Amino acid sequence: MAKLTDEQFMREALALAQRARGRTAPNPLVGAVVVARGGQVIGRGYHHGPGRAHAEILALKQAGDAARGATLFVTLEPCAHHGRTPACAPRVVQSGVRRVVAAMSDPNPKVAGRGFEILKKAGIQVVSGVLESEARDMNLPYLKHITTGLPYIIIKGAMTLDGKIAAPDGSSKWITSEQARRDTHELRRDADAILVGANTLLLDDPGLTCRLPGRPPQPLRVVLDGSLRTRPSLKFFKNANDGKSLIFTREDADQRKIKRLRDAGCSVVQVPADAQGRLKIKAVIRELGRRDVMCLLVEGGGAVHDAFFRARAADKVVFYVAPKVLGGAHSRSIVSGAGFGSVDKCLGLKFESVTQLGPDLKIQAVPVRP
Repeated sequence: MAKLTDEQFMREALALAQRARGRTAPNPLVGAVVVARGGQVIGRGYHHGPGRAHAEILALKQAGDAARGATLFVTLEPCAHHGRTPACAPRVVQSGVRRVVAAMSDPNPKVAGRGFEILKKAGIQVVSGVLESEARDMNLPYLKHITTGLPYIIIKGAMTLDGKIAAPDGSSKWITSEQARRDTHELRRDADAILVGANTLLLDDPGLTCRLPGRPPQPLRVVLDGSLRTRPSLKFFKNANDGKSLIFTREDADQRKIKRLRDAGCSVVQVPADAQGRLKIKAVIRELGRRDVMCLLVEGGGAVHDAFFRARAADKVVFYVAPKVLGGAHSRSIVSGAGFGSVDKCLGLKFESVTQLGPDLKIQAVPVRP
């Protein structure tokens, strides 16, 4: 098959993988198609989530005996280890395909080229690197988590043109338009956890849920509350018994308050704090990684954004900007806290995209790594 044809079939596999966005952690998004010698697609599949069949197995099952002599297109190297499901590479060999085209190898130490080796030893032609950039972009959270044990972190905020997120009276609804707010829920759908600070929780009383149609899986709800000011009357506790409410606090926190929150259904984790009593962000991030959070969406407020920026923890920044000016020395800013102290020390970013959503702009940027 020509390279262009390989790319066309790989694009279909990538599109299939996207159907499970927000559902696969700690596994990657993977799609697969099986193509007969004549160019007809005879099998399609995508990974639905942990413990479920992998994409290539579903596609080969749909193809059946017709898979013999066909080509398998898959967005990630077939696995070579038995995890929640049996290894895929031996089953690909058993299917009788003559050729496997993959977008990229799997950096999981349990795979890392072993899947390709199994295929090659069985006489199967292996091609890797077709639309690799697209495959990597789709799985950035998985790639970071599997190689570092840490989540991929997106800092998200909605602000006026002068960088304000709330007025002095606390009002913030709504700074941005309905189109921007819907886009925010698409970010929430893709995240494994949403994190806010205690101030945001107390002032805005957010539910920290994804409200897109179709009943998407709900992310872990995370609050940083060093002083345990969180009240069980807040929306955060409405579904606390679902096991998806987590509060981080200091190691010297009041044990009676911790018990009260746990009795309300929350998990409470104590982490070290700095000399000013602020929770150490890197300790929070490590714990979330241990809990298989691949993608963390940080929704503020300003002090929390500042803490993540100063810890150099952000992998991506998504800011929604409304064409409004609020002003006011006491209005809340999208980034507050201690800051970097001087211009030559500030965090450098590179713009990835600027998109108009109704009257607002969605600005995406990534940190410039040294």
